[in-house]
Amino acid sequence: MKRAWPLVATVAVVGLVFLAVFPTRTYLTQRRDLSNTERRLAVLSSQNQELSGRVARLNTEAEIERLAREQYNLVRPGEEAFAILPPPGPPALGQDEEAPTQEPRGVWGQLWDRITFWS
Repeated sequence: MKRAWPLVATVAVVGLVFLAVFPTRTYLTQRRDLSNTERRLAVLSSQNQELSGRVARLNTEAEIERLAREQYNLVRPGEEAFAILPPPGPPALGQDEEAPTQEPRGVWGQLWDRITFWS
Protein backbone atom coordinates (compact mmCIF):
# COMPACT_ATOMS: atom_id res chain seq x y z
CA MET A 1 0.00 0.00 0.00
CA LYS A 2 2.88 2.33 0.74
CA ARG A 3 4.22 1.86 -2.79
CA ALA A 4 0.83 2.51 -4.39
CA TRP A 5 0.40 5.92 -2.74
CA PRO A 6 3.24 7.70 -4.68
CA LEU A 7 2.01 6.12 -7.91
CA VAL A 8 -1.54 7.35 -7.31
CA ALA A 9 -0.24 10.82 -6.40
CA THR A 10 1.92 10.95 -9.54
CA VAL A 11 -0.97 9.88 -11.76
CA ALA A 12 -3.20 12.49 -10.09
CA VAL A 13 -0.63 15.26 -10.59
CA VAL A 14 -0.06 14.28 -14.23
CA GLY A 15 -3.83 14.21 -14.76
CA LEU A 16 -4.21 17.68 -13.24
CA VAL A 17 -1.38 19.00 -15.41
CA PHE A 18 -3.10 17.63 -18.53
CA LEU A 19 -6.39 19.13 -17.41
CA ALA A 20 -4.71 22.52 -16.93
CA VAL A 21 -2.34 22.63 -19.93
CA PHE A 22 -4.61 21.70 -22.82
CA PRO A 23 -7.49 24.06 -21.98
CA THR A 24 -4.96 26.84 -21.30
CA ARG A 25 -3.34 26.30 -24.68
CA THR A 26 -6.74 26.34 -26.35
CA TYR A 27 -7.66 29.50 -24.44
CA LEU A 28 -4.45 31.26 -25.53
CA THR A 29 -4.96 30.20 -29.14
CA GLN A 30 -8.51 31.51 -29.09
CA ARG A 31 -7.35 34.82 -27.57
CA ARG A 32 -4.76 35.21 -30.35
CA ASP A 33 -7.37 34.42 -33.01
CA LEU A 34 -9.79 36.88 -31.42
CA SER A 35 -7.13 39.60 -31.41
CA ASN A 36 -6.30 38.97 -35.07
CA THR A 37 -9.98 39.00 -36.00
CA GLU A 38 -10.60 42.26 -34.11
CA ARG A 39 -7.62 43.86 -35.87
CA ARG A 40 -8.92 42.72 -39.25
CA LEU A 41 -12.40 43.98 -38.40
CA ALA A 42 -10.97 47.41 -37.58
CA VAL A 43 -9.15 47.55 -40.93
CA LEU A 44 -12.24 46.43 -42.85
CA SER A 45 -14.43 48.93 -40.99
CA SER A 46 -12.11 51.79 -41.91
CA GLN A 47 -12.05 50.64 -45.55
CA ASN A 48 -15.83 50.41 -45.48
CA GLN A 49 -16.09 53.99 -44.21
CA GLU A 50 -13.72 55.23 -46.92
CA LEU A 51 -15.71 53.43 -49.61
CA SER A 52 -19.00 54.76 -48.24
CA GLY A 53 -17.60 58.28 -48.41
CA ARG A 54 -16.44 57.69 -51.96
CA VAL A 55 -19.90 56.41 -52.95
CA ALA A 56 -21.47 59.51 -51.40
CA ARG A 57 -19.07 61.77 -53.37
CA LEU A 58 -19.68 59.86 -56.61
CA ASN A 59 -23.43 60.33 -56.26
CA THR A 60 -23.18 64.15 -56.39
CA GLU A 61 -23.88 66.08 -59.60
CA ALA A 62 -20.54 67.89 -59.42
CA GLU A 63 -18.56 64.64 -59.24
CA ILE A 64 -20.55 63.07 -62.08
CA GLU A 65 -19.87 66.14 -64.23
CA ARG A 66 -16.16 66.14 -63.34
CA LEU A 67 -15.80 62.46 -64.28
CA ALA A 68 -17.76 62.96 -67.52
CA ARG A 69 -15.45 65.82 -68.50
CA GLU A 70 -12.21 64.07 -67.53
CA GLN A 71 -12.84 60.51 -68.64
CA TYR A 72 -15.25 60.91 -71.55
CA ASN A 73 -14.32 64.43 -72.79
CA LEU A 74 -17.94 65.53 -72.60
CA VAL A 75 -18.98 69.20 -72.57
CA ARG A 76 -22.17 71.01 -71.66
CA PRO A 77 -24.41 72.33 -74.45
CA GLY A 78 -23.03 75.64 -75.71
CA GLU A 79 -19.45 74.92 -74.63
CA GLU A 80 -16.66 74.29 -77.10
CA ALA A 81 -14.25 71.41 -76.71
CA PHE A 82 -10.62 71.84 -77.70
CA ALA A 83 -8.18 69.04 -78.36
CA ILE A 84 -4.46 69.65 -78.06
CA LEU A 85 -2.59 67.44 -80.49
CA PRO A 86 0.86 66.05 -79.73
CA PRO A 87 3.81 67.60 -81.57
CA PRO A 88 4.56 66.01 -84.93
CA GLY A 89 7.06 63.21 -84.90
CA PRO A 90 9.72 62.40 -87.49
CA PRO A 91 8.35 62.22 -91.01
CA ALA A 92 7.22 58.83 -92.18
CA LEU A 93 8.85 57.29 -95.20
CA GLY A 94 6.99 58.16 -98.36
CA GLN A 95 6.29 55.81 -101.21
CA ASP A 96 9.09 57.23 -103.32
CA GLU A 97 11.62 57.12 -100.49
CA GLU A 98 13.43 53.93 -99.67
CA ALA A 99 14.60 52.81 -96.28
CA PRO A 100 18.38 52.96 -95.90
CA THR A 101 19.91 49.58 -96.52
CA GLN A 102 22.91 48.11 -94.82
CA GLU A 103 25.88 47.26 -96.95
CA PRO A 104 26.66 43.55 -97.04
CA ARG A 105 29.52 42.62 -94.76
CA GLY A 106 32.28 40.24 -95.64
CA VAL A 107 33.11 36.98 -93.90
CA TRP A 108 35.40 38.69 -91.39
CA GLY A 109 32.76 41.29 -90.57
CA GLN A 110 30.14 38.60 -89.99
CA LEU A 111 32.58 36.65 -87.82
CA TRP A 112 33.34 39.78 -85.80
CA ASP A 113 29.59 40.41 -85.33
CA ARG A 114 29.11 36.89 -83.97
CA ILE A 115 32.07 37.17 -81.59
CA THR A 116 30.99 40.57 -80.22
CA PHE A 117 27.27 39.74 -80.08
CA TRP A 118 27.17 39.23 -76.30
CA SER A 119 29.49 42.03 -75.28
